[in-house]
Parts: sequence; structure tokens; C-alpha cells
Amino acid sequence: MSSGAAAGTPRPALKRGLFLSFEGIDGSGKSTQARMLAETLRAQGREVVLTREPGGSPGAEEIRALVLQGDPDRWSARTEILLFTAARRDHLERTIQPALDRGAVVICDRFADSTRMYQGLSRGNLRAMVDKLHRLMIGIEPDITLLIDMDPEVGLARAKGRQGTEERFEDFGADLQRKMRAGFLNLADEYADRFRVIDGARSPDQVAADVLDVAREVMAEDPA
Repeated sequence: MSSGAAAGTPRPALKRGLFLSFEGIDGSGKSTQARMLAETLRAQGREVVLTREPGGSPGAEEIRALVLQGDPDRWSARTEILLFTAARRDHLERTIQPALDRGAVVICDRFADSTRMYQGLSRGNLRAMVDKLHRLMIGIEPDITLLIDMDPEVGLARAKGRQGTEERFEDFGADLQRKMRAGFLNLADEYADRFRVIDGARSPDQVAADVLDVAREVMAEDPA
């Protein structure tokens, strides 16, 4: 969990922050929900760091442009795993860990679970490689992961409708999104202690209400 740095040095107990991640297929609405939760908690007086992956630090944002733009076959899955891990390490050192050390709530739009799915399963069985690199280079998991579940066809239509430049994974098509949805749900079973699955096929306000309920539950349990 988020009780220690990747290098193995524990954080002082009085400065323990809270680490929440949002996961889901493309177009699931997770980014909207992460932003809405951050706004709500800030209005309640909490320090919140809203961040994203890949990205969240200057170096990681440079890697983001490399992996999310261009032809779908630009990188092999193994190369992507290395790039995402490098971005995550920089993000951890420069953004996530300092915020947790000072007791902030960190809300991250995607974290290692996305790499376990998109690179670990999308083009071969590379999950063991992802997990090994994560243990060696990252070493923490979120306290709670909110999986916004969405029908793959609906999510893909939403994502493509944005008409942005970061559509490399959307360009793999609906088959990948269906595989990723099944994979995320399996991951939620594997890590049932930290995953909460929320139905994303409702209005943003309805989804946000469930998200806030989960966040309140976790914050009530947090010893800090």
C-alpha cells in the first residue's frame, strides 16, 4: 500500500497521505470522476493532488507524448512496459511520494493496473514482466482503486468522439476494449481488498455520488 516509499523507507506515520487511483477502459468517464472527486474534497478543505498516468511530472509528460500518439504499432508491448515504468518512477519521485509525505490526498487517473492490462495482456501474456518491474522500481499500490465499469462499445464511441491527438490505444479498436474490460474486472477480483467497481453507465452525478461514498469510507478508516 502507500505506507512506504519505493526505496523501502517508511514515511512518518503522522504524515501519511491517502492514495486513490481511477481505472477503466477508454471513455469510461474515469477522468471526469477523478476531477469531480478532487473538487469535492478540496471544497471540504483537504489538500488534493490530482494527477494522471502516463504523466504527472515533467519527464513523465514527455514520455506520455511518445506512448499515446502515433501509429498503433509504433512500439512493441515490451518497449511500452519499459516506457510506462520509467514514466511512473519519475511520477512517483517528483509528484506522488512528496504529496503523500506531507499528508495530501493523491488522486491518480490510471496507475500500474492500466499497465497490467494494456501492456500486460493486450498483445501477449506479459503480466509477470509488468509485476516484476513494478516490484523493483515502484513498490507501492493505491490505498483504493475505483474501477469505473463501462460497456466497451459505448466507451470507445465516447473516446473517439473527443477527437483528440492521444488516441493510439483507441485505434486498436473495440476488441481491445472488450478484452481490457474483462481484464479489469478480473483484476478487481484479484485485488478485492483495494478495488471498488462502480457502474459508469449512469449520469456523471450519480456515479460521483458512489465515488464519494467510497472515498468517505476510506478516509474514515485512514489512521491519519
